[in-house]
Amino acid sequence: MRKIEIFENERATGYDQFVERWIPNYHYFMGHLPDLLSDAYPKELLVVGCGTGNEIMCFVNSPERWQITGIDPSPGMIIQAREKLKNRDNVKLIEGLVTDLAIDKKYNAATLLLVLHFIEDNGNKLQILKGIADRLMPGAKFVILDITGDKKQIRDNLEVLKLLLPQGLNEQEISERLNRIENKFHTVSEERLSELLQEAGFEKPLRFFQSSIYMGWITHKKPNPDLHGGSTI
Repeated sequence: MRKIEIFENERATGYDQFVERWIPNYHYFMGHLPDLLSDAYPKELLVVGCGTGNEIMCFVNSPERWQITGIDPSPGMIIQAREKLKNRDNVKLIEGLVTDLAIDKKYNAATLLLVLHFIEDNGNKLQILKGIADRLMPGAKFVILDITGDKKQIRDNLEVLKLLLPQGLNEQEISERLNRIENKFHTVSEERLSELLQEAGFEKPLRFFQSSIYMGWITHKKPNPDLHGGSTI
């Protein structure tokens, strides 16, 4: 992958505060992640783009015990995650890309939250999705949260987002952030996201969550055809 968005310095240290301000119902979504993946067995979870470890915290605080691998290319984010998750013997944190992980280690669930819109749809989006699929067991669940939609859908939902932001945000900050979302991020339509997932080795995804521009999807790694009577010709 040729270009990776790295969060460092203020972007890394202020990330938790940022997501709380800018993603309506963020804590509701995160709090229910363990429920969405509760039927996974064995409970081996891959968290791609783990950031400061927010979703990992949801799993380590859940009643069931998970074995969790989190990976992120940003050193500043990994530093925060390690501090947040220190002394957790069921969590492994790695600075790097999903393609750096051993291909023979398979997980039974995975998440990719707020990552894809930073990655260009020039083969790089497909590469990260395929890298995840290659490291999952057949049938494993995969949850995505991202800024999704065509240009008109993003523009219309940004108007809704403005109404949902907390009071007291700087107007210039709001304007700059909304302009960045509309013009600088590499968002794709729902149809394109579905195409990419299926090409990478997943089933057609189901959208189960939306809060303005932010949409949540769930899908499964396609089963191994050899286990389902596939042709031997």
